[in-house]
Amino acid sequence: MYREIEYLDLKDECFFIDVRSPIEYNEYSIPEAVNIPLFEDEERKEIGTVYKNVSTEQAKRLGIEIVSRKLLPLFDEISRIKAKHRNVVIFCERGGMRSGSVCSLFNSLGLNVIKLKDGYKGYRAAINCMLPKLNDEVEYIVIHGFTGTGKTEILEILEQRGHDVINLEKAANHRGSLLGKVGLEGLVSQKQFESIIYNKLKNRKNKYVFIEAESGRIGNIIVPQYIIGKMRTGKHILVQSSIEYRTKRIVEEYIKDEMHIDELVRSVQKLEKHIGKNKVNEYVEKIQNKQYDEVASELMIKYYDPLYYNSQVKYSFDLEIKSDDIIQTCNSIEAWLMSLYK
Repeated sequence: MYREIEYLDLKDECFFIDVRSPIEYNEYSIPEAVNIPLFEDEERKEIGTVYKNVSTEQAKRLGIEIVSRKLLPLFDEISRIKAKHRNVVIFCERGGMRSGSVCSLFNSLGLNVIKLKDGYKGYRAAINCMLPKLNDEVEYIVIHGFTGTGKTEILEILEQRGHDVINLEKAANHRGSLLGKVGLEGLVSQKQFESIIYNKLKNRKNKYVFIEAESGRIGNIIVPQYIIGKMRTGKHILVQSSIEYRTKRIVEEYIKDEMHIDELVRSVQKLEKHIGKNKVNEYVEKIQNKQYDEVASELMIKYYDPLYYNSQVKYSFDLEIKSDDIIQTCNSIEAWLMSLYK
């Protein structure tokens, strides 16, 4: 018999194994989990077809037949993990047959793995319960600034220096604008986004957490309203930089090579309803002629800056920094922080 436990009752460090199919795992999972699937995507689809069109019994038989061919490599892989980790937790979607069969078999062979009660569904229920509570416990320090001021890099440097940081754009795999997906591969689901935020808040060392000012939506991701509300009541830093510096940063970020030029053009074309067809055609022509600085500078001054300004005027800033030097900006933030929490 195996041990079954709810996610919130796990106190010690655990190694999570997701036995769902790769397509399920890639859509959402416990962030630190590794995927050791019982069934590949096509195998799972085949079993589902048999279950729907033939019978439950035949679907089970097919599942057993498929898994039986994988038992030895599965045993070897989980054995290697168990040799390095005291608590190995197995889960599937709902804590049903897939994780139950693995735990039953390997516990009978002496591996003593743990089954996550209710599987990912149970984990998700725990996230829905705990994330708002963790959010209530923190004080956000929100970094504002026009496009190109380097807010994301500021967060990265502060995190490297040991501060607690939530990078919402990184968690969403999107830069938060119409051009925000250019050069970035893969989609992040809403569930996975919230799991990443939960992990950050759960593992924080301090009460304060640095975060970048964002709207309620980043690409296809909705930032929970309770996080947006908590950000509004936090402390606010405004970072300002010259248009020359910002243009240089934007061009470097979006035009790292010419692989994504077509993607950039398609994104600019989406601005037509905001800036008109003639202006879009002008920008596309300049991009194709590699006049990237002109396009970036004009888009910021005429489109992005006015939008961002309207979102900033509602705040009273606790710290304002004017600098074209990221390191100097981070040093100023840390000095201010020390005076605030000394």
